[in-house]
Amino acid sequence: MLEIREKINAAIQDMPENEEIKQLLSGSHIHYFNCLRIVEILKGTEASSKNIFGRYSSQRMKDWQEIVSLYEKDNAYLAEVSSLLFRSVSYEGPALRRQVAKAQQLQQELSRREVECQNSSGAMREQYYTACKQYGITGDNVARELQALVKDLPTTLEEIGKDAACLGEVIQLYSAFAEFVSDWNEPVLPMLQFVQQRGNTTAYEWRTGKEPTVIERPVVEEAPPDTVTEEAIDWGDLGAGMESTDVNFGITVEEGVDWGISLESGTEESAADGIDWGDSSSVPIEIEVVDDGTDCPEGVARGEDALTLLETPQTRSQFIDELMELELFLSQRLGEMSVEGDVVSMSQFQLAPSVIQAQTTERVAAMLAEVRHLMERLTSLRMQHLFMIQASPRYVERVSEMLRQKLKQAEILLLKRSNLAERRQESLEEQAKLEPRIDLLAARVQELRKLIEADISKRYNNRPVNLMGVQI
Repeated sequence: MLEIREKINAAIQDMPENEEIKQLLSGSHIHYFNCLRIVEILKGTEASSKNIFGRYSSQRMKDWQEIVSLYEKDNAYLAEVSSLLFRSVSYEGPALRRQVAKAQQLQQELSRREVECQNSSGAMREQYYTACKQYGITGDNVARELQALVKDLPTTLEEIGKDAACLGEVIQLYSAFAEFVSDWNEPVLPMLQFVQQRGNTTAYEWRTGKEPTVIERPVVEEAPPDTVTEEAIDWGDLGAGMESTDVNFGITVEEGVDWGISLESGTEESAADGIDWGDSSSVPIEIEVVDDGTDCPEGVARGEDALTLLETPQTRSQFIDELMELELFLSQRLGEMSVEGDVVSMSQFQLAPSVIQAQTTERVAAMLAEVRHLMERLTSLRMQHLFMIQASPRYVERVSEMLRQKLKQAEILLLKRSNLAERRQESLEEQAKLEPRIDLLAARVQELRKLIEADISKRYNNRPVNLMGVQI
């Protein structure tokens, strides 16, 4: 068979211009029956080279006639065609089918992942807008909107301080109850009582009991974007030259700050060498501890004293703690009143003040709702974020970056979905290329089947011959 293939490869190098011959030679494998057809075609194209003895002098015809003779020797052509049919049915057809099935499976998987990316992207955007809603912003410009919210924070806290005026009755009830059951003579809920009577005043008024004449609020500058990276930090060469004591760690002391420490003794020489702590014979150092804000003139609220009670973290925490204390008392009292139906319980409160005896379950429930509403307004997630923004301007950058990451992830998922769609289209195109090859292979198998059946039938006086299992 190797000799036949070599002669076929040499013969096809010199062929006449004929469309049918081109189609025959364009196949992946040229077999005996193709060679027979080529010989029939050459009988027409090479008719001029036929001599009086009926032989052809054309080398083309001689080559292909020799190839046909080699095929017919020992029925080699039948073995080759049968082998070609077997290979097509057993290997080539199933391989093409598997490639098509793999392409279809890949398309289904890519379609599923496309849907997942689309849904995940929508979920990330939904999380973004939900987070923006929790912050109380639209999300068009996160940093600017958050800073605008902080500007309205004093007004919001002022309204909460005014609404605290409704706590007078419940504070009175709590004070009377504490005094009745435990002989408690000290004031209860001092912060709540102060805010209920005076509103959300300055910390100076809470500390001194006097209303300030001048309020100088601290100026909070907006922090620049936190873009400093670890590589950009200059740590200095701390390992070299340890003999030198002039190591600057970037800490500066503002000039003109009175630390409240006065040195009564010490000379210029001792000041140059270091701090002279004196000895047993020298005048002792006098350290005076001053209270916060006492260095300000009378009636001037400056620094933290200029902030309101609900703006200052310490006083705000005390206000919330006392609200929680009041809430727990009302919850406990409401539970007790719901089961106070026996004579013992009624006799216990016969000597109680009228403010305690006059309360009903409905009224206590209404008080509890007022306290919870006030506490919810002050401890909501939005207010917590606003307090953090007010305490640290860089928090705005962190929140903005966190929200930007959600949008960025949503965009990445959409980009991934586009890539998956492209891969799915490529797989679909590959399937479109494979299916015609399967059809062509099926047609070739049926053709080979008919040729083999006809050839074998001739050998047995044209008896019908059927090859079974020849399907792609």
